[in-house]
Amino acid sequence: MKTRTTKRILIVAAALVLLALLGGAVYIVSETNQVVITQFGDPIGGTVSRPGLHFKLPFIQKANYFEKRWLAWDGDPNQIPTRDKKYIWVDTYCRWRIADPLVFFQRVNDERNAQSRLDDIVDGETRNIIAKFDLIEIVRSSNREFEISEDAALLDLSAVATKIEEGREKLARIILENASKITPQFGVELKDVRIKRVNYVEEVQKKVFDRMIAERQRIASKYRSEGDGKSAEIRGQKERELKKIQSEAYKIAQEIKGKADAEATKIYAAAYNLDPEFYQFTKSLETYRVSLLKDTWLLLTTDSEFLKYLKSSEIK
Repeated sequence: MKTRTTKRILIVAAALVLLALLGGAVYIVSETNQVVITQFGDPIGGTVSRPGLHFKLPFIQKANYFEKRWLAWDGDPNQIPTRDKKYIWVDTYCRWRIADPLVFFQRVNDERNAQSRLDDIVDGETRNIIAKFDLIEIVRSSNREFEISEDAALLDLSAVATKIEEGREKLARIILENASKITPQFGVELKDVRIKRVNYVEEVQKKVFDRMIAERQRIASKYRSEGDGKSAEIRGQKERELKKIQSEAYKIAQEIKGKADAEATKIYAAAYNLDPEFYQFTKSLETYRVSLLKDTWLLLTTDSEFLKYLKSSEIK
């Protein structure tokens, strides 16, 4: 009984050992990975990049996996002076991949160290290139027509008039070319380098913002001045039109009034001519009513025409 139990234990132990040996001897390479086999820490053979099931010596050899796809590197913003002494923050990024896993393993070992190397290489080349060109070359990519109202607030007028020779995109290509000459020694291939962001340092930003505010205030003052001028022009035109209308209306009113007065005079004359004596009598009574008020004193001669109808009650 004990012999059977011992045999079973030995069989199970042998099976476990066999499984462990098989598990340590087999490794899988996917479509996105590539492998370097090391023995006691030293690489042996070449790079294994064919997807599928592969074998190695268990416990002695180790499979080191590396990414086959393109990876992203995002640098930290760096303060860099331009050729025209403008201090700016430059933020860059690039795409890279492990082109030679064996060299990569020997020189940098893993992606973390590779990112650190790229910090030195790409940031260093960026600093060198930026320092060789003026700010206008870094800000713009073409010599398209400058919109003064928007862009002039960011640069001096002398810079606005300057035509760029290289431009931002070409500077990025130069950085890529220079950095690509260094990275192969680490088993790394660079695909693309871009200047993600350019900004003034903090002490310069305030001056730029003040200049932008002054520019907007100047434009606002210009619009207000033009608006005031247009308003005065409209008001002046309105006054001229109003005076013209009033003048024409007054002229027409006076003409109508003159014609009415003439017609009234004509009617009065025709009526008075029918009985001149009666007209004289009524006119005198009207004059008495207006002139002879309370406490009014008149000094007249006896033959005064004014007393004609007071001296006699008979109308002649």
